[in-house]
Amino acid sequence: MTAHPSPGTALPASGSAAHPFDRLRPRRSCLAVPGSNPRFLEKAQGLPADQVFLDLEDACAPLAKPEARHTIVKFLNEGDWTGKTRVVRVNDWTTEWTYRDVATVVEGAGPNLDCIMLPKVQDAQQVVALDLLLTQIEKTMGFEVGRIGIEAQIENAQGLNNVNEIAQASPRIETIIFGPADFMASINMKSLVVGEQPPGYPADAYHYILMKILMAARANNLQAIDGPYLQIRNVEGYREVAQRAAALGFDGKWVLHPGQVEASNEIFSPSQEDYDHAELILDAYEYYTSEAGGKKGSAMLGDEMIDEASRKMALVVAGKGRAAGMRRTSTFEIPAN
Repeated sequence: MTAHPSPGTALPASGSAAHPFDRLRPRRSCLAVPGSNPRFLEKAQGLPADQVFLDLEDACAPLAKPEARHTIVKFLNEGDWTGKTRVVRVNDWTTEWTYRDVATVVEGAGPNLDCIMLPKVQDAQQVVALDLLLTQIEKTMGFEVGRIGIEAQIENAQGLNNVNEIAQASPRIETIIFGPADFMASINMKSLVVGEQPPGYPADAYHYILMKILMAARANNLQAIDGPYLQIRNVEGYREVAQRAAALGFDGKWVLHPGQVEASNEIFSPSQEDYDHAELILDAYEYYTSEAGGKKGSAMLGDEMIDEASRKMALVVAGKGRAAGMRRTSTFEIPAN
């Protein structure tokens, strides 16, 4: 059977134009690393996280930020980040640090940087401002214009209300990220444990937030990423929260500790059984809709009826498996006449 093109981890939006840059990178595990800590920056290079973001915001004290910018430039240029998406989280636009964060990091290490993460995004204009600044720096430095992506972090009620416009604000946007700690504070949620359910609420207090972010992401062919779980040694607690986001369709989650990386990679990858099944559906559908297979719009795969809707669902699962480097353990056999 002929190979199917890998769709990444999200299906293209209907009618969307092809973009010259691949924005659908694997992001099952997004490792946060303080930009001011050389020891952590060194260690992060050897961890099996899909993405590493070097943090200039919350993980970096105000007095440490100026030096941390240059530390990040050094590690981006000299480190071995093979197989990882390289991201820097700058400070948000309400601070005095944002412009210098972006200018120093992009001018110093632009060719070795994949994305800028913008925290506490409240409206589309904040994304537009970052896009314009990146474009000016790229043109000035002679870098490829538009290659560096943007990750937008939603951390308060205003940002969530504007998430659809934020998702459409720039062709550089790659992901919409849920920032639970600041969000919980912004709406006065009655909980001090980030990611856990507030006491007294019998359902999932995060369902609406996560679904709204997910819908905005999918409508614009973007990835949706869940934020951190701060009880870093409680791996079972991390798994429970991560499985909630994965079940909805999120592409990955932040990790704050090496012990969370393996769990995140596992949870946001399909099981071997599901991956094999998805690949079988794709092969079977290709065969049955062909001349040789009878040009059928639907057919049976074992005891299961498959059709175009089945193919679309299988593309998502197969895409996630391929992005995770999985290998199939079964093959489709053309039925004997």
